[in-house]
Amino acid sequence: MLIPRKLNKMKNKFLHFFGIALLYIATSTAQANSVDKHLQTYQQQGVSQADAAAGEQLWYASNNNRSCSSCHGAKPHDMGKHIKTRKLINPMAPSASPGRYQDSIKVEKWFLRNCKWTFGRICSVQEKADILTWLASQ
Repeated sequence: MLIPRKLNKMKNKFLHFFGIALLYIATSTAQANSVDKHLQTYQQQGVSQADAAAGEQLWYASNNNRSCSSCHGAKPHDMGKHIKTRKLINPMAPSASPGRYQDSIKVEKWFLRNCKWTFGRICSVQEKADILTWLASQ
């Protein structure tokens, strides 16, 4: 009777591990799909190649002592905090916030608002593609 009991425990562990693996794959796929959806839109608007290195430079670029990292943090997979309101901001990296880029309207709204606040201008489609590509790599 020990063998069937042991096999049952092994089966349960396998099913548990398999379930976690499926969840991870599904989450990773959802993350990739949400960012890819935006990148495809930017390609339709004229972006030929998104550059993660350029996105990283933009993330840390300072304009009047403001940068993306001022509020969102130096590490995009960590929580950020708005420098004026002190409101907590969820991580920007899709690996840390899987649902972050699901809503296209919100993504564009926040790009518009944050680019104006940080750089004093609207970000180009290329800049948005570069930043998203870099964030997706984090």
